[in-house]
This record gives sequence, structure tokens and C-alpha cells, in this order.
Amino acid sequence: MRELFSATSLKLLGCIAVGALLVSCTSSRPTQSSSGNTIRSQPGLDINRAHKDGAPWWDVDVSKIPDATPTVHTGNYKANPYTVLGKTYYPIPDSRNYVAEGTASWYGTKFHGQNTANGEVYDLYGMSAAHKTLPLPAYVKVTNLDNRRSVILRVNDRGPFYSDRIIDLSYAAAKKLGYAETGTARVRVEGIDPQQWWAQRGRQAPMVLAEPQVAQTTSIPANTGAVEQWTPPPQQHAAAVVPVQVASNSLPANGGTYLQVGAFANPDAAELLRSKLSGMVSAPVFISSIVRNQQTLHRVRLGPIRSQGEVQQTQDSVRLANLGQAKVVTAD
Repeated sequence: MRELFSATSLKLLGCIAVGALLVSCTSSRPTQSSSGNTIRSQPGLDINRAHKDGAPWWDVDVSKIPDATPTVHTGNYKANPYTVLGKTYYPIPDSRNYVAEGTASWYGTKFHGQNTANGEVYDLYGMSAAHKTLPLPAYVKVTNLDNRRSVILRVNDRGPFYSDRIIDLSYAAAKKLGYAETGTARVRVEGIDPQQWWAQRGRQAPMVLAEPQVAQTTSIPANTGAVEQWTPPPQQHAAAVVPVQVASNSLPANGGTYLQVGAFANPDAAELLRSKLSGMVSAPVFISSIVRNQQTLHRVRLGPIRSQGEVQQTQDSVRLANLGQAKVVTAD
């Protein structure tokens, strides 16, 4: 997803153990802040936000996660110049002919559920990536040069801003490419033209059905001197998919408090969390799906809960079980 920062430092490169799994080197990411429009982190979708980044405990079979679907973007692209820690970056206006080789890294639990640079939501099981200079959104094919595995990703974030890394992938993407355990890999990144990609398959490219509700940006020519400033936030793709009509959710009747523990682009991850919660709390546990910002999110929720005491007890149980933070939400 995007490159966020801690309050005082760049994205930290670190490998930590989660069970027997050696997790990747990952990063802190920037939230855009300027005298004009801003993009800020928003609450409600975070789960198990670790103090250090790493691989998730709720692991699923990533081979079942489809690649991002190249979609014709009909709105504005985010390609304004921006500055991070004193260095100014000038995004290119067109990603279709982009080709580069270099080192890729990945990021995971610390940023799950936080906003990307273009206002989408990072899902460590989504097929997404962060790049310093590609326009947002963009689609790329990333190939691991050591094992020749390839994935198609939606670029919806900025970063990485350290070392010589050229792209930062979601956990799922890195795992599909076979380098989640080692942290980095040599890759080839190729821009995708959605129209051409679909034409090669004898089909018409799908259009975005609705523009995502994100902070508005104004195109700024590189020579105007107007540059966005990115500053460290206090706290950060979901899988980009063609918007679909979601069937009616199995939402319990109103009349109590609802809690949300997590939201995932991958339904298997949502089902795994639902199953774990069902065995430890008395409140009803259900999955509510919604299409938002060109993403289908499967939200794991509890409720209705009738008393405030039971709400607090449920939140404590979820927290003590290290299953994330159960936050109060409205029933929708």
C-alpha cells in the first residue's frame, strides 16, 4: 500500500518472528498533509495493528486470491509532486509504458485497514502495491526475477522511501511471488494498459462504475513550484476489484450495539476471523460485505449486543485473545 511514516522516522526495515514464520522487512507510511486538501488515516477497519510490522496470524491460502483486475480509470489520477523528508518526487503522468527492475519489499499487519495515498483502504490480503512515482491508481505486472512468478497489482499508494527499493507490495502479493519469508526480492515492474490487456483477451475492458470518495486533488504542473508536503501521521490495498452488486448481508436486526473487528478484501480471511470469534464470544458474529472505493470489503462484525457491560466485556475478550480491536460501528 502506501508508504506511511512513524512520527519521527522513515519506514523501518525489520524482520520479526511470528510463530515459525519469518516476517518481512516492511515500513511506515506517509499520510498526505498540505495547506490544501489532505488525506488522513480513518478509523474503523484496523485489526491487530502491531507495534512492528509483520505477517498476519490469520494466514490463508494466497493461491486462491485473484490478481487485481485492470480497470479503465475514468476520473482524475493522483500525480501531484510531493515531498517526503526533504526530497521531492515528481510522479509520471502515464504508467502504461513503465518498465523497471530493482528490489521489492512488502508491508503487512501494522498498516492493515489504514488509508492509502489515494484514499483507498489497505488490505494485506489485497493485491496492491506502493510506488513513488507512478500515477494513482495504476496497474502493473510484477515478476520475481529469481523464480519467474508474476502477479498483477493495483498501485494505490506511495513508497517505499528508503534504500533502493522500487516498489512495496502487499503481504499477499509478496507471498504469491515467494518472498514473504525473505522480505525482499529482485523484480521486474511493467505498467499495464487496461484497454490493451483486455483486448488481448478478446474482451472489452470494464469501466469503473462509481468514482471512489477520496480527498480531491488538483493537477499541479511540475514547474509551478506547488508541491504537497507529506508529514508523519500518528498511525495505514484492499484488493482493487471491479465494483459489483453485493447481495443482501446477513445483518442481525437492529436494537443493540454492533462491533467491527476487521475488514478484508479476501473472504477466506474474513471467514477465518469469524470462525475464531464465534468460538469465544456469546454475541452473534457475522460477515457484512460492502462495495466501497472500488473495493469489496468483507467486514467481520458482532451484534447486536444489548448492554454496555456486555459490549465492554466483548471488547476485552477480543483484545486479550489478540484478535484485534472491536470498535463500535453503526449497523448498515
